[in-house]
Amino acid sequence: MRCVIARFPFELTKGGVLESMKGIKPEPVTGESVIIGRRHYPVKQVGQVITRQDRRDFSAAEVLRAMAQLGFTCRAVPKAAPLGILSPTQHASAMLGTPVTV
Repeated sequence: MRCVIARFPFELTKGGVLESMKGIKPEPVTGESVIIGRRHYPVKQVGQVITRQDRRDFSAAEVLRAMAQLGFTCRAVPKAAPLGILSPTQHASAMLGTPVTV
């Protein structure tokens, strides 16, 4: 499959990506990830290995799009739940150790 990452064309295949990532130890995942084989790799690590470019030269979205088109499972960053905003009374009560329910 032909795809463009960081303004450069690449001819990628699923087998080629599997072969490139063989023997590469996954870094800790803190953002988007791609499942290759049985391992979860950060998207930027995968992009760096398959393109041989610096991670700053491409976006995670470019690599995610290419990996999804090749049939790999991609995971996005989970959305954080919004935190409840406390009123001044609730905040003061919580600081004293006795939360007030409203």
